[in-house]
Amino acid sequence: MNILTFDIEEWFHILDNASTRTEAEWSQYETRIYQNMDRIFQLLDETNSRATFFCLGWVADKHPDIIRRIDAAGYEIATHSYAHQLAYEQTPAEFQADLERSIKHLQDLTGKKVRSYRAPGFSIKEFNRWVFPILLEQGIDIDCSVFSARRSHGGDASLNMFSPGYLNVEGTLLKEFPINTAAVLGQDLIFSGGGYFRLFPYRVIKGFMRRSDYVMTYFHPRDFDAEQPMIPGLSRARRFKSYYGLENCLPKLKKLLLEFPFVDLSEADKQVDWANVVRRDVKR
Repeated sequence: MNILTFDIEEWFHILDNASTRTEAEWSQYETRIYQNMDRIFQLLDETNSRATFFCLGWVADKHPDIIRRIDAAGYEIATHSYAHQLAYEQTPAEFQADLERSIKHLQDLTGKKVRSYRAPGFSIKEFNRWVFPILLEQGIDIDCSVFSARRSHGGDASLNMFSPGYLNVEGTLLKEFPINTAAVLGQDLIFSGGGYFRLFPYRVIKGFMRRSDYVMTYFHPRDFDAEQPMIPGLSRARRFKSYYGLENCLPKLKKLLLEFPFVDLSEADKQVDWANVVRRDVKR
């Protein structure tokens, strides 16, 4: 099972960086999301692909026509938070308010229930699992935030989830579609989205795909924008991670979509045998 998803945010929504931290800083940057979304829509048309779009409520607020266009094309819309903040830097009350705001903006525009969520930066760790009961309280029944490997902005290896399963949240079940990894020399590597996808040569990604029964992809509009300006204040490592391989990402993804079958999250949910998946107990 290969799942195609996009995190819909602007090119300057880079986490943990002073010059792009909050809405107060974002106003200084140009709008590039329209041209980058055009690339995504064209890609999906050319490859006859379905995808799930994890959209920021902020994008729905500032650029509602983008959300309407995604919905009008028949693609599934999920939430990626409102203001693209790291979940573990928020209090439960702040997280809940942000989530509510995002869901309201998206549902008001489409008239359709938002049932799936992905945390910015996969920013759920062992100490902020209080996120999961809040998701359920807000009507979310599918989460795509678990990252069972080490990561700068998140990662909860103790959950040990690499394929769809249930999170048992104090007696209520939350469906989880985690990020997959590939084992190389004893290390769990991520290859299916963002900077990781841009870094690996296509032949390596193809090899990982062939060995994987489950792949959860995640791409951003900025991943396909080789002309975007340089964000100030990034370290050398962050500049490399954020800008390497931008010029080749779109043709690489197009080749992948033509060579392997992909589905959106809604279809993947139908294909999972939920009676026989792993369950992980989660407490607040």
